[in-house]
Amino acid sequence: MSDAVLEKDMAAYWDRAGKVWVEQQALLDRVYQPIAEAVVERAGLANGEQVMDIGCGAGATTFAAAWRTGPSGRAVGVDISNALLEEARRRAGQDGIEGVAFLHADAQTHAFEPTYDALVSRFGVMFFPDPVAAFANLRRAAKPGRGLTFASWRGLEDNAISQVPLTAAAPFLPAAATVFEKDAPGRFGLADPDRTRRILQEAGWRDVAIEPLDDPTPVTFDELMTMSLRVGPLNPALAKADEALRDRVREAVAQALAPYVENGFARMNSACWLVTAKA
Repeated sequence: MSDAVLEKDMAAYWDRAGKVWVEQQALLDRVYQPIAEAVVERAGLANGEQVMDIGCGAGATTFAAAWRTGPSGRAVGVDISNALLEEARRRAGQDGIEGVAFLHADAQTHAFEPTYDALVSRFGVMFFPDPVAAFANLRRAAKPGRGLTFASWRGLEDNAISQVPLTAAAPFLPAAATVFEKDAPGRFGLADPDRTRRILQEAGWRDVAIEPLDDPTPVTFDELMTMSLRVGPLNPALAKADEALRDRVREAVAQALAPYVENGFARMNSACWLVTAKA
């Protein structure tokens, strides 16, 4: 598949998925808040700096960065999904958050000004059709010597919150097994740390460091089902299924997840990498 087709497919995917993420924004922000905080904390942002949030979604990490760069700094969220950017702008206005801006752009190809003191991302950099070209483009946006900090998912085998629903649904949705092809653009596109290191080095980044980051934020059973079926691994496949098939998948997933729930809550770890590099 050509890069042009991949880019078109990715834009179409996020046009649809973005609407779902807006619907579930409050749940996603709560579950992934520790990851966003870990990213901006490791980035070491300072008052007055300009920071880019790559794949900013509905703005949670952008807002966290803005608190650290202060009234004289600026946090710019970049995303390919108009739906998510509209929600981010709405939230910024509603909450009176200053020092933020949002840009609708493809971070792989957009001609950024080389003015950023830091680049950060919470799960926004795994989807590039050409990751070397994308990270090279982002490097050109950073001031010399400044940093990149992002969180990406570890492998499917490390993330029961993805693996268990996918395994339960496989007999009904065989195509779902291809949703998370390793080393391909998608949720687990940067699961292999050696590959991630090579990509960043080829793109011109140096001092690459990669370490595990775990988030065991508890969720209710209903929230766990939402994460699995609406915003998790099965959403793309279920979008094409009829109601009867969706019911069968929902029942199978519920049965598979039930053993992970105790006293009303599940603690299924989100297993990630925390990656840093210098321009």
